[in-house]
Amino acid sequence: MRRPRLAVALAVLLLPLASSCSSPSTDAARTSDPITKQPKVALARHVDPPIDAATLEANGGVAYFAGGCFWGVEHFMEQIDGVLRVESGYMGGHLENPSYADVSSETTGHLETVRVYFDPARVSYGAVAKRFFEIHDPTQANGQGPDIGSEYLSAVFVTDPAQREAAQALIQRLEARGYDVVTKIEPAASFWLAEDYHQNYYVNHNKQPYCHTPVNRFGDSP
Repeated sequence: MRRPRLAVALAVLLLPLASSCSSPSTDAARTSDPITKQPKVALARHVDPPIDAATLEANGGVAYFAGGCFWGVEHFMEQIDGVLRVESGYMGGHLENPSYADVSSETTGHLETVRVYFDPARVSYGAVAKRFFEIHDPTQANGQGPDIGSEYLSAVFVTDPAQREAAQALIQRLEARGYDVVTKIEPAASFWLAEDYHQNYYVNHNKQPYCHTPVNRFGDSP
């Protein structure tokens, strides 16, 4: 989603029609990880189901992840059985209620972040976090794929010590397998919902993400 600084306003106007990610060949050339091929299927326009956000938060059913363009992270996290809703937004900065243009200026300190609501009775936080590490490259320090910049850095924003412990355990597993993980673990802060056109972007535009691809980094997937 990077655009030249002088064309930020134009980019914001055109974003609903544009794609933010690279081609699959670019990603494949950049990483030596074995890529899990995903079938391309036509998807109906997505409508988020109703949820009881307060109850989910009270029961530990909310998680926050930043791993590059939020379109791709949201797309794959929504496919987890037990995940009820995923929202794209911004976290980690100092400006209240930032816009996409604000965050893209790299002056607010925010990362493109997704908020994941999940049912703890159906899927654990650890399983959700594990999927996050499988769908983005946690070793890329300057962004994600072709999206370079501070708003595209890799981070897990945790809500309690249990989430921190689970995220740290996953990073240790990856490091034991030879990955130089740069993902930061930070306490969750204010989450600002992104503009409507960012929500469920790939499904609503019948597109497939190129920046994010499932990779068997933990060595335990079929």
